[in-house]
Amino acid sequence: MAFQKAVKGTILVGGGALATVLGLSQFAHYRRKQMNLAYVKAADCISEPVNREPPSREAQLLTLQNTSEFDILVIGGGATGSGCALDAVTRGLKTALVERDDFSSGTSSRSTKLIHGGVRYLQKAIMKLDIEQYRMVKEALHERANLLEIAPHLSAPLPIMLPVYKWWQLPYYWVGIKLYDLVAGSNCLKSSYVLSKSRALEHFPMLQKDKLVGAIVYYDGQHNDARMNLAIALTAARYGAATANYMEVVSLLKKTDPQTGKVRVSGARCKDVLTGQEFDVRAKCVINATGPFTDSVRKMDDKDAAAICQPSAGVHIVMPGYYSPESMGLLDPATSDGRVIFFLPWQKMTIAGTTDTPTDITHHPIPSEEDINFILNEVRNYLSCDVEVRRGDVLAAWSGIRPLVTDPKSADTQSISRNHVVDVSESGLITIAGGKWTTYRSMAEDTINAAIKTHNLKAGPSRTVGLFLQGGKDWSPTLYIRLVQDYGLESEVAQHLAATYGDKAFEVAKMASVTGKRWPIVGVRLVSEFPYIEAEVKYGIKEYACTAVDMISRRTRLAFLNVQAAEEALPRIVELMGRELNWDDYKKQEQLETARKFLYYEMGYKSRSEQLTDRSEISLLPSDIDRYKKRFHKFDADQKGFITIVDVQRVLESINVQMDENTLHEILNEVDLNKNGQVELNEFLQLMSAIQKGRVSGSRLAILMKTAEENLDRRVPIPVDRSCGGL
Repeated sequence: MAFQKAVKGTILVGGGALATVLGLSQFAHYRRKQMNLAYVKAADCISEPVNREPPSREAQLLTLQNTSEFDILVIGGGATGSGCALDAVTRGLKTALVERDDFSSGTSSRSTKLIHGGVRYLQKAIMKLDIEQYRMVKEALHERANLLEIAPHLSAPLPIMLPVYKWWQLPYYWVGIKLYDLVAGSNCLKSSYVLSKSRALEHFPMLQKDKLVGAIVYYDGQHNDARMNLAIALTAARYGAATANYMEVVSLLKKTDPQTGKVRVSGARCKDVLTGQEFDVRAKCVINATGPFTDSVRKMDDKDAAAICQPSAGVHIVMPGYYSPESMGLLDPATSDGRVIFFLPWQKMTIAGTTDTPTDITHHPIPSEEDINFILNEVRNYLSCDVEVRRGDVLAAWSGIRPLVTDPKSADTQSISRNHVVDVSESGLITIAGGKWTTYRSMAEDTINAAIKTHNLKAGPSRTVGLFLQGGKDWSPTLYIRLVQDYGLESEVAQHLAATYGDKAFEVAKMASVTGKRWPIVGVRLVSEFPYIEAEVKYGIKEYACTAVDMISRRTRLAFLNVQAAEEALPRIVELMGRELNWDDYKKQEQLETARKFLYYEMGYKSRSEQLTDRSEISLLPSDIDRYKKRFHKFDADQKGFITIVDVQRVLESINVQMDENTLHEILNEVDLNKNGQVELNEFLQLMSAIQKGRVSGSRLAILMKTAEENLDRRVPIPVDRSCGGL
């Protein structure tokens, strides 16, 4: 069994030094121009995409079914698998890709959203004199620069602050971060710098200031991971690769090589998960790029194959945007148990994570309450005591399984390198395992090189350096202004479309429905507090979305930002998808139930329900209980011991506030723990106790009742929008 470790040089792309005097947007323009010059040689080698738009899924299935033999068949539609397909097809190889679920449905959509070389890996490389770790960091920093260039709409540089609380740590961390800049060389996004205590608090006002000495700021990249993965797959499809999601490999096909007499892998038996149809896809070379499921495919080839992948679970949580500055992240380099925690602004929210725990392999990883609370406790250590870090402010939580390459006997996943390994089996199955999101392109290049060599395929060198991904070529930072002016979209919606679809945003805008308002003219939102619009559902189907889960988690990112908002948008999303895909009522209900189950288990909604149950304790002072009882009885005028929609409507009418019955039903249902259509006094006290403890936040009923109590005589309208909607 041959293992080929990845070792790369660095291509200089220029422009890093000017970042100190240019703003980020100007710097991005400068880098783009400079890098275009560096990449012109590679770009000239590539013909234009064969398809203006990716073919439909039905057309792709026909291609898979009717092609006698492909050069390359890639199993796995994550970042690495999609990268392999793009690398192969742009070399002129006849390429196919199949994915059991949706593109980016696994680890690739559940990352920390960083495009980075890995500061902690560089530290380990230096401390342990590990040349492999050093090469991995250097390669990743080159790939970081390339990814920021080829998908400028989906990625951007992000300053990250490393707060320092001991004087001796300041020079120690400064030297380490400067080495990070040095290793990046001309790929350095912007030079790191030191901040005084006052300047650090100015940039990050919610930071814990006691004993703060100062801070060091360095730069890495950030991206929209699921959309980036999808852009890679769509670009491969436009260049001619036959790509299909929801195609499961049932078994590998084999045949005897007449020249050598050896049994070789020659394709795969594939099953359409949506219809149950099965057919063979034949290929000269099969590539296993299945991430955490690497060993399961290897065992299809050889049941005695040794495991080379040790999975590790990383949990992340999402909190309201006010927990962090809009354009500054935070790195905790040494948590209470030695892990590293990032605290980053993303999509106007705040991401915190990650954990690093050995785990079993599953298609549906679930974030544990233990990991969520670990992250919250670490966040509390770094934020000012003026900021109450509440469990109820967790808007979403997820767990991703990292496919780490290791010796099966190793038990400490934190010491494992993220280097990738290309493995060629006796029967010619090519496996790409390990690695990290940032280096997907170089991993794909190494994999296709191995495939060409092993199977004597006729192809030239990789052509993906500098190759723009879908939406990136004609994107500019001011593109959103044209969307506002030409189509009458809200500025926030236009910015979102430009940052999500790049130059394809105009196609989404053309599909947008008229609002019937003076402004915005078009662009009906799926949910009020997020800029996602109904037209994105229709366009998402063109991007191979097949289920409601695809739409709420990977075409839009609602499920990753706020599970309550995602659940609210679900009925309308299912209705719109049903109209496009001809779903009957049974199919629509099935989609609703599956998506709600996904939100409940995989995106942290289950944790919300466990914060407030009919078994929750009431831990309130007697004075608080009396105060809340008085508030409750203002609604329960008949002293029934419970309130209903009628009681709430009566109070609202008395202060001239109108609210539709469906909204009131939703508000009461959030607190109606035994689901009997009414809120008992005990349930209300359980709610107020949970709010005091920070386990629940943003309860619309609690806010409504408090505001009504304060304004019964003043006749002030009551705000009922969800306040963050925390879990």
